[in-house]
Amino acid sequence: MVDKHSKNARVLDLYERLCSGKIINKSEEAQRFGVDERSIQRDIDDIRAFLDERAIVDAGDTRQVVYDRQKKGFLLSGYQSPLMTNSEILAVSKILLESRAFTKKEMSTVLDKLIAGCVPMKNMRLVTDLLANEKFHYVELSHPAGIQEKLWDIGNDIQQRHLMRISYTKQGDKPTPVTRIVEPVSILFSEYYFYLTAFIRGIDKEKEFENADDLYPTIYRIDRIKR
Repeated sequence: MVDKHSKNARVLDLYERLCSGKIINKSEEAQRFGVDERSIQRDIDDIRAFLDERAIVDAGDTRQVVYDRQKKGFLLSGYQSPLMTNSEILAVSKILLESRAFTKKEMSTVLDKLIAGCVPMKNMRLVTDLLANEKFHYVELSHPAGIQEKLWDIGNDIQQRHLMRISYTKQGDKPTPVTRIVEPVSILFSEYYFYLTAFIRGIDKEKEFENADDLYPTIYRIDRIKR
């Protein structure tokens, strides 16, 4: 177990506080940790070296530890790159592909935009090549096109607390659509499909359902909803 006053613990503590916008004063930190100021200076130099290495790997990471004479302490300037690393974009892309949440065309478009907007230019070809084979062999489910727009519209209704009039087709040998007025609550994703949870309004639940209960929302598969 690492002692709270060890060098590693000090460096991590200082780095965390710098990232949160705190000012690091050498004399105050030396007193807090029970070491001399030279030890704190070496800790700060280690953090600077770490950030320099990060800047080599990611040109978008411009963070530096600088000394502010007016504030009489060290602070973190610059910003961390908002772009994703190769491993991050690959992991997110794999999750999207495995979800099979969209048609093949929609999935390809989403991944292309994700790569273009989140991957550093120098890594774009590598990431694109890694995903090319999986995009080619992607097997879509029976999602109708346009599910993304439907998700957005429903999301707006949830945010603005609008009631929705929907036509919903239940699963069965001879699916017959039913019309409902619902109060949308949330959008869920499970087992390849998006679902809407909503409270039914404007009907006599005791006549319509065997176990009517206003305490729980009804769940609708969104690709079966028409508006």
